[in-house]
Formats: sequence, C-alpha cells, structure tokens
Amino acid sequence: MEKPPKKNKINLELKEDVADGVYTNIFLITHSNAEFVLDFASLLPGMPKARVKSRVVLSPQAAKRLLNALNDNIVKFETAHGMIKDSGKNTFPPINFGGPPTQA
Repeated sequence: MEKPPKKNKINLELKEDVADGVYTNIFLITHSNAEFVLDFASLLPGMPKARVKSRVVLSPQAAKRLLNALNDNIVKFETAHGMIKDSGKNTFPPINFGGPPTQA
C-alpha cells in the first residue's frame, strides 16, 4: 500500500516583538511591474495624519497567493459568523505620495 504524499511543512518563527501584531485601519497598495507594496497604517480620530506601521513588499505571484488566501479565509469566516458588512464606499481621504495611484 502506497503512503499518501507528504505535504510540505514550513516552520515559522514568531518573535515576541512581532507576535502582538500591529493595529491598522487603512492600507495603501501600489505596484510596479516587479512588485506590490502594501502599506498598513493607523488613522485615529483627532490625529492630523495616518502613520504607516508596517510595509510588506511582495512579488506579483505572492500577491496573487495572498489575494486567494485572504478570499478563502473571508469565505470561511462568513460561513461561521455571517456576512461582513461593508458600505462599499472608500471612506478614507485620498492619499498621494507622488507614485502610482493607490487603492484602499
């Protein structure tokens, strides 16, 4: 009897300073022909500007995998907890850093 193929396992190290995570309520996405850049920021009431807390740079292939994984997890979440309400409106002010247009 043949054994089923083993799935590749990846061991991840999660350092303490990263484990708490970073709160974000706004994000910006820009891209070039070689990479996607995701900036995660916090825009708090009474504060004059949003502060980028984390930046993630991805290859186009990794960005596509992230999109698919996020979609899969949203479907699973909504199956367990109900639909996530989204007004469909971009409620954040336009932000321009002089690069290509951003999407949030």
